[in-house]
Amino acid sequence: MTVYRASQPPEDPAEATSLLPPLQRKRRIRRRRVFAGALGLTLLLLLATVVVVEVYTDAGFSPDGTTPAAAGDKNVPAKVREGGPVIDLTGGGEVRTYGMPAKTIALTFDDGPDPHWTPKILDVLARHHAPATFFVVGSQVARHPELAGRIAREGHELGGHTFTHPDLAGLPEWRRELENSQTQLAIAQATGRATRLMRPPYSSFADALTDKDWQTVRAVGGQGYLTVLDTLDSEDWKRPGTDAIVRNVTPRGDDGHIVLLHDAGGDRSQTVAALDRLIPRLQQRGYRFSTVSAAIGGQVNPPATGDAVWRGRTLVWTVRVADAVLAALWVLLIAAGGLIVIRTLILFAFAWRHSRHRRGPDWSWGRPVDSPVTIVVPAYNEEKTIVAAVRSLAGSDHPGVEVLVVDDGSTDGTADAVRKLGLGNVRVVQIPNGGKAGALNAGVALSRTDLVVMVDADTVVEPDAIHRLVQPFAEARVGAVAGNVKVGNRRGLIGRWQHIEYVIGFNLDRRLYDTFGCIPTIPGALGAFRRTALTGAEGLSTDTLAEDTDLTITIHRAGWRVVYEETARAYTEAPATIRQLWRQRYRWSYGTMQSMWKHRGAVLDRGASGRFGRRGLLFIALFSVLLPLLAPLVDLMAVYGLFFLDREITVIGWLTMLVVQTLTAVLAFRLDREPLRPLWSLPLQQIVYRQVMYVVLLHSALAALTGRRLEWQPIHRTGDLGSAPVPGR
Repeated sequence: MTVYRASQPPEDPAEATSLLPPLQRKRRIRRRRVFAGALGLTLLLLLATVVVVEVYTDAGFSPDGTTPAAAGDKNVPAKVREGGPVIDLTGGGEVRTYGMPAKTIALTFDDGPDPHWTPKILDVLARHHAPATFFVVGSQVARHPELAGRIAREGHELGGHTFTHPDLAGLPEWRRELENSQTQLAIAQATGRATRLMRPPYSSFADALTDKDWQTVRAVGGQGYLTVLDTLDSEDWKRPGTDAIVRNVTPRGDDGHIVLLHDAGGDRSQTVAALDRLIPRLQQRGYRFSTVSAAIGGQVNPPATGDAVWRGRTLVWTVRVADAVLAALWVLLIAAGGLIVIRTLILFAFAWRHSRHRRGPDWSWGRPVDSPVTIVVPAYNEEKTIVAAVRSLAGSDHPGVEVLVVDDGSTDGTADAVRKLGLGNVRVVQIPNGGKAGALNAGVALSRTDLVVMVDADTVVEPDAIHRLVQPFAEARVGAVAGNVKVGNRRGLIGRWQHIEYVIGFNLDRRLYDTFGCIPTIPGALGAFRRTALTGAEGLSTDTLAEDTDLTITIHRAGWRVVYEETARAYTEAPATIRQLWRQRYRWSYGTMQSMWKHRGAVLDRGASGRFGRRGLLFIALFSVLLPLLAPLVDLMAVYGLFFLDREITVIGWLTMLVVQTLTAVLAFRLDREPLRPLWSLPLQQIVYRQVMYVVLLHSALAALTGRRLEWQPIHRTGDLGSAPVPGR
């Protein structure tokens, strides 16, 4: 065993790419980190604000009249129970009530404005010259201010019906105040007017007020509002039919009435039809139609203050932004679901075809490849894993194997551990620390063969893995080969989850990419190269942290074919803790984005470079960046839907996605001939592990967008490869 020591260290990538003084460079990096953190925090706050606003403004409600009233009315004054439908408590302790003058009808409409039904009702009112009072829901006004403006312009009156239509009797005082004040602001922004009228949701007649209702009426009066109840209930929320609605609101004598109808909250076609019959019929009987305020001698919607209008604009834009963001999230969710379905269908079709083709009796790469191979193993402080890795490589079945260990400035006993093995086909090269790419380039420069295999120092291989890995070089166009890398340390839950991810996300995807000729990454754990392909690519670059992805794309663009050999199996030590996993995936994600940006010009190239750019980069962008970023929306919106939407539909939707993931996993494990036992943890992986990967990818994307320079972060090794089923170990 020969030991070499390099005389010059490779350049440090951070130093080589910066002309700034060290202090200034550190300050710039610190500013970028602060900016990235602030941007991430802003996005989280925006998302939290959207959820809070949407939960508040979209609080579902049942139509008026469907909530049973509580019993007990001993505290309701007789003057109120026996008085008119308009209750005035604005004068302090004095209670006044107002009724409608004889042969006067105040048509009132609750729960709007609705973009479909309110215009139809306004058209009917305009046709018959009948003014009305609309008790509007503030959140609906914020979403449809143009309808509120039309109501005011056409001479109708607006009253408040709370902001989200809750039962006010069950709310604390501050929430009641908020519901009414926000409705007032929404009306002010939409119309420039204020309102003194308020109708509590689920209220009815004065003689039906309960003690809890009376508490609400008193609270509303204390806020300066007149409480408006009704004397004739159309019960149109039951949709009893047009005839029944007309019958319910037709006065029997000449008394005046406040009529309760609805312009939102469901199908109001019966209400529209009933109005078209009711108004002319009552006009023929001598009835006149009036707003509530005009009927009792008050001012209809006095002008709002300038402060209320500006505050209303802020409120309306908050609701609009929240609606827009949530709508965008739904669009992205649909996009994520579509990508998942498309990816699944493509995987099933092409990965299965790839496997059947490779297993066919006539399949062969060509004449057996027995050329000598140099295996380059970069190592930095890998004392715990290097012995097992070198032994498995040195004992490979392939003839003419030489193992070249490049000790990249280790501070532990890595080189000594290899040296003590005393293996004749193993060399050690010691160089000052300069990074993995530099170590691999040094190994390639010192190798003596036309075929070079690169293997990580924490990876062990099956005895026939190297021989199988180089067989595709029987085809002259093949420049690089990806091996089948598996997780060796699968005992813990984190290891099991990574095992599932490797089988599905890495090896199954590689079958698909192999079919389309656009494998994006030759894994550092096990990959083979022609020396001519490596020299043509000028070796591994230090421009990115994903040197393997960068190199693979460069080889593609040079016109070489890159293939996948699934029978060449290696077992690597995956990170054993969340912290270590985070650091590894952060580097992978960041490096992949760097590589995509570096090779973005390939999209416009001609020839092999253009073909890969328009195909390979699209696949990477869709399935390696966009889909992982969007996929957690399935879980996020599932949680949102579980609490605030239809729970049954939400659960069915989430389970459907889980079934799709499970079917994909079963296919991947079957094709890779792996036992299905680890898949019991798949649902938990979707809930926990996927969210961690999402945050990692988001963190990487923010770092890339802000230009933050991420340095190489070594992973702590434990040497645990005990569960790797490697023959001959």
